[in-house]
Amino acid sequence: MITRIGAILAIWIVGALSTGCGSSRASVYESVSATTRDTAQAQKLSQRAAAIIDDDPEKAEELLREALGEDLFYGPAHNNLGVIYLKRGELYSAANEFEWARKLMPGHPDPRINLALTLEKAGQADDAAASYRAALEMAPRSVDARTGLARLQIRTADASGETVELLRKIEKSTDDAGLRSWARDQRLRLMPFGSIGQ
Repeated sequence: MITRIGAILAIWIVGALSTGCGSSRASVYESVSATTRDTAQAQKLSQRAAAIIDDDPEKAEELLREALGEDLFYGPAHNNLGVIYLKRGELYSAANEFEWARKLMPGHPDPRINLALTLEKAGQADDAAASYRAALEMAPRSVDARTGLARLQIRTADASGETVELLRKIEKSTDDAGLRSWARDQRLRLMPFGSIGQ
């Protein structure tokens, strides 16, 4: 299923680049050679960007581009750059960055969760669900992946016993009182799908 997501994103990216959308963003990737990588500097720049990403996204984007100029293969910079694009609604660019991050951070669920959020916004519910599930396969206790999948299933009227179980796990695993309350309320509302172990 993930290969299908990759194919969809490849079509999006090729389409965006061939129409000129995002072509200025590709330039940072064209100028970097694998022999000039400075991962330590990329990490420092990426950490600086992460610290200001909510307050000054333009400066954070500049720092992340600089980080990728230091090391094109630094996954967290791609992931954070994708977050900026997602917040702006630039779904093609966000998906591209999350795909890079997913490949460069094979053991980390965040790029998969972020890709799922992007696919949801693009109206690709099935692919989003597959990406949430991929995140849960590598991080079975991820509250973010559980919450994302449960919300998606509820929003798309695809709730089932799986949804009830996700909500039950969210209730037990989060310290966030608001999220715990939401999960409990949703679980009780869906109880016909799973009334055992209330």
